[in-house]
Amino acid sequence: MPTLQDALAARTRDAAPELVEPLGPPSHDASDRASAGKRRLRCHACGHQCPIPEGASGVCKVRFNEGGRLRVPWGYVGGVQCDPVEKKPFFHVYPGALAYSFGMLGCDLHCSYCQNWVTSQALRDPQAVAPPRDTTPESLVQDALRQGARLVVSTYNEPLITVEWAVAIFTRAREHDLATAFVSNGNGTPRVLEYLRPHIDAYKVDLKSFDDRHYRELGGRLQPILDTIRWLHRAGVWIEIVTLLISGFNDSEAELRGLTQFIASVSPDIPWHVTAFHKDYRMTDPADTTPAMLLRAAGIAREAGLRYVYAGNQPGRVGDLEHTHCARCGERVIARYGYAIQEYRLTPEGGCPRCSAKIPGLWAAGFDGQRTAYPFLPHDRTRLQRHRV
Repeated sequence: MPTLQDALAARTRDAAPELVEPLGPPSHDASDRASAGKRRLRCHACGHQCPIPEGASGVCKVRFNEGGRLRVPWGYVGGVQCDPVEKKPFFHVYPGALAYSFGMLGCDLHCSYCQNWVTSQALRDPQAVAPPRDTTPESLVQDALRQGARLVVSTYNEPLITVEWAVAIFTRAREHDLATAFVSNGNGTPRVLEYLRPHIDAYKVDLKSFDDRHYRELGGRLQPILDTIRWLHRAGVWIEIVTLLISGFNDSEAELRGLTQFIASVSPDIPWHVTAFHKDYRMTDPADTTPAMLLRAAGIAREAGLRYVYAGNQPGRVGDLEHTHCARCGERVIARYGYAIQEYRLTPEGGCPRCSAKIPGLWAAGFDGQRTAYPFLPHDRTRLQRHRV
């Protein structure tokens, strides 16, 4: 009986040439050329930069060396859903809009608290069962349009390891004036970010900790994530950062101070979302995060100089940390309860109605109310003016 690994191996194509590096010098000897396919290939899709021997896969388990060719995921989804963009979470990207979210299978990390483990750990954990569903970029984009989405987001598993598929979808999405985004652990490389940059508008990075030892427990390293955040900001990609606050793991004052000071050193205008942990998957020991813990972390972030600090997963219990305020005059410009927009007062240019200061982000020319999944209205597309500040 075919395994999930067999099913995924059949749904592949060759990797983007920019993301593959043959290891070892090219050979001019005929006998060596006959065995050239056995050479290792280095994959540059994520920060592991795996050297992959013939017949083996990388850490992600979905990119593999077959006959000297790097094969990568293609032609399927493991999950699709149309969500409020605030759920991603993006708070400075078209508030109230719908984000058409899709994902594949596999991940380059193995976080014990992963809330998407059914898709991300599908090839590591026999309990994770998310069969692939065949589809095409065009059919996904048409489904996004039918549901009234304003942007298309690669999420649920780690999108960097399936980046070729995301780029194919994003290319189609932009033909229909849809924005594009990643929800990612940020474990990138310069090569994969250069490959992705022409096709992406926004990028959410999950900065899980500011301690390299903690990252190694999750199967990664801290430095590639920090490098990705710096790279994205320099490249002009709109970035928001999320940290799931876990008691005893990443909530010490020293770690939170270092983490938020780092973000502020890149740009104090980068929104930081500190969200509440709840027991999930294999992490059932720490206590669930309380509103008081989120408020404490937010206070540290504001002391570090961050101008847009948000607290998530505790609607109505975190004071003003669900709302967006003007960093210059303090005026509340967007009010939220959970994922719902209750008040929207930004000007068409993305400015404060009181002092006219620009609020950084990607904004529509007007707010048409909270979106729900309903048939797409063609006239809505003409309203998607993007404003980067």
